[in-house]
Amino acid sequence: MLYHLLAPLSKYFIGFNLFRYITFRAAGAAFTALVISFLLGPSIIRWLKGKEVIEKIREDGPTSHLIKEGTPTMGGIMILISLLLSTLLWAQLNNEYTLLLILTTLWMGGIGLLDDYLKAKRGKSKGLVGRYKLAGQIVWGLSLGLVLLLFPPHPSYATSTSLPFFKDVVISFGLFYIPFVTVVIVGTSNAINLTDGLDGLAIGLVGICALTMAIVTYVTGRVDFSRYLKIFYLPGCGELAVYCGAMVGASLGFLWFNSFPAQVFMGDTGALGLGGALGAVSILAKQEFLLLILGGIFVAEAASVILQVVSFKTRGRRIFKMAPLHHHFELLGWREPKVVVRLWIIGILLSVLSLSTLKIR
Repeated sequence: MLYHLLAPLSKYFIGFNLFRYITFRAAGAAFTALVISFLLGPSIIRWLKGKEVIEKIREDGPTSHLIKEGTPTMGGIMILISLLLSTLLWAQLNNEYTLLLILTTLWMGGIGLLDDYLKAKRGKSKGLVGRYKLAGQIVWGLSLGLVLLLFPPHPSYATSTSLPFFKDVVISFGLFYIPFVTVVIVGTSNAINLTDGLDGLAIGLVGICALTMAIVTYVTGRVDFSRYLKIFYLPGCGELAVYCGAMVGASLGFLWFNSFPAQVFMGDTGALGLGGALGAVSILAKQEFLLLILGGIFVAEAASVILQVVSFKTRGRRIFKMAPLHHHFELLGWREPKVVVRLWIIGILLSVLSLSTLKIR
């Protein structure tokens, strides 16, 4: 909004030219989302408590988590409000990348909101039936894939993607691009949902990923940087950096209330909304395989659940003391804050590795 209102005024006052710069608007989006979170956070937490939208701790989880019973959940509302308001304020609203991200966040966050509501208010411990939740995710994945196939932002790379560490390797999926997009959306959203089991863990890792993707999308949208780094040049893609900046601010703002001991949990509202958005950013920037490296912790958490289930059903034995992976470390004797900080450190290292792939080609 500010871009459309103030950037044209630069012909009258040169200071308004700042609003043409993506870096300025990305920083503004991050700061705005952070401030909105600080301002709305206490009110939203009180509202959730008043409505008794509280977490019901699973009895089969770590016993140390039982003290978290009664903590407000559905705090993802705070994340989505700060993220979307900041994006609407600072981003180019006629940019198709921005519009697709907003729609993805709303759709996936809406599925999570319904799931959280059924858990907290209707007394359904498992929330929305799993197949219905998965169906909702798949529907959006297929829809996004179809839109990008029929109306690609950059026709030259309509069904293609890049590979980290390789400068001249392009993978084209053809019609299989639609299921590929669906797998990325569904996989990312569910992986973040599985990671959201310790105070501050998932939201901290999302913030790290968002900051990294802000850099990646910015250089992808600049002809000079992309040519130098020998990566895809996607005009307009740099605008994704503004959205990623807002995600960084929203993550930090929520972490203020979600750090140990948590005052509020994000619930599926935040996990699915952020997961879908992060997956969509990687798709639009043609960096889906880079997300596997950057989100390595999310991948490991999801893989631990799959391996645990397969091993138990086929061999009758468990690989981990408990899945997802962060619970395994807890049962090894690590205190919750130690698990979180150590996984954050690994997330930062994966971020550095991901950025290095832009040059190591």
